Amino acid sequence: MEGWQKVTNPPTFQPSNLPTFQPMKNTLPAELYENLDKRLQRLEGQVRGVRRMLDEDRDCPDVLTQLAAIRGAAYQISLLLVENYAQCCVSHPEEYGSVDEAIAKMVNTLGKLS
Repeated sequence: MEGWQKVTNPPTFQPSNLPTFQPMKNTLPAELYENLDKRLQRLEGQVRGVRRMLDEDRDCPDVLTQLAAIRGAAYQISLLLVENYAQCCVSHPEEYGSVDEAIAKMVNTLGKLS
């Protein structure tokens, strides 16, 4: 019989059959987490404000000013995360495989910020 065939005894899912994968831990310090959380909440408020401005048919310069503020706030959040990430790469390069791999990963990540 060509094509599809009926499987009489399909394999069963067993968690023990799966390879173990340990993701790299990247726990943020509590103070940084709280700072980022507050900034993100403000950012969400700014985005809601822009949506409201569009609903109210506000002038383009006003909307663009708010969008520039949003971009600036998001960039500042990114910088805080980059600083933490760089400190992790420098202090624990073995978690990335090697110093060269840590640097390559960091450079690749920084390239996404532009």
